Amino acid sequence: MNVVFTGGGTGGHLYPAIAIADVLRARGANITFIGTKDRLEATIVPQAGYRLVTVASGPLTRSSSGRMLRSGFSNLIGIMQAARAIARVKPDIVIATGGYVCFPVVLAAAILRKHPIALLEPNAHPGLTNRVLASIVDEVWGAFPEADRHFKGKYVHTGIPVRAGLRSLPSRDDAVTRLGLSVSRRTILAMGGSQGARSINDALASLVQTDGLPEGWQLIHVTGEKEYDRVRRALNGTHASPAVRPYLHDMTDAYAAADLVLARAGASTLGELTATGKPAVLVPYPHAADDHQRANAEMVARAGAAVVVDDRELIAGKLRNVLADVTRPGRLNALTAAAERARAMDPLATILARVDALTSRKSVK
Repeated sequence: MNVVFTGGGTGGHLYPAIAIADVLRARGANITFIGTKDRLEATIVPQAGYRLVTVASGPLTRSSSGRMLRSGFSNLIGIMQAARAIARVKPDIVIATGGYVCFPVVLAAAILRKHPIALLEPNAHPGLTNRVLASIVDEVWGAFPEADRHFKGKYVHTGIPVRAGLRSLPSRDDAVTRLGLSVSRRTILAMGGSQGARSINDALASLVQTDGLPEGWQLIHVTGEKEYDRVRRALNGTHASPAVRPYLHDMTDAYAAADLVLARAGASTLGELTATGKPAVLVPYPHAADDHQRANAEMVARAGAAVVVDDRELIAGKLRNVLADVTRPGRLNALTAAAERARAMDPLATILARVDALTSRKSVK
């Protein structure tokens, strides 16, 4: 089987694609990624061991006519480049996982129309590119049980795949020990992504400085590399300082140790929370496109697995009260039970079944 993936720009678009590619490669598939040369995929895809073909692309925009013209020209070039690449690879299926590079690649695949096209939508509400592409793909695979109205008739609830290691965590005691934490205390894992989240970092620094963590709890705080020195200085001399990390390339120990997670509500984070069955306090990034992180967080909260805190409330000092509430045994047990129920779905198994169904349909034709 030959498979083309396209997507990029953020980890939320790339890591699910790599997780799917890994299991397809293990089954003998030949994998090709199509992305851009100047965004995150240019680094992440080769590091994961996959070939990356680069094409021109530009964001779909409703802004100035000049930007629309430049973006349109880039996408026209990208369609021709993608069509040549797809014709060479002769894929059995094309899988798009988000980012504006998907527009020229999926359009080229639709013009050639010799293979099924699937679109992975990790957010509760799609961005402009995926809304436009929804009408020309064969299926949309999504993170949440409820389908967005743009995907009517094409939506399959698959969940969002993550690296296999996160579905089989090490023992909690071993993970806690490796992280330098106390086995006898419960653990909050706080993180804001690779760049960090200043509002989360500041709220936690203030909490730790005033001894405001819930009694019997400890913290592992992943600050983001740009924020690390500033946060470390603020926490210098406190009991939490040994548990401050700039970034963790492997999150398995952190998730194994965590009894509660404090994080943004990006798609890749929510996929990891679902895979690990961890309850969360979610702080949606207020400037995300179309406010999609809030929609994501509210979906998880409606399922009972998270509490949502507004970024402004965090800055105003509400975190102490929120943590005091969610760490109460009855409250935490309810959140954890809901998170464990969501964990029952295996997104990779579901997506592999959809790949088989779509490619079988192609071979019958």
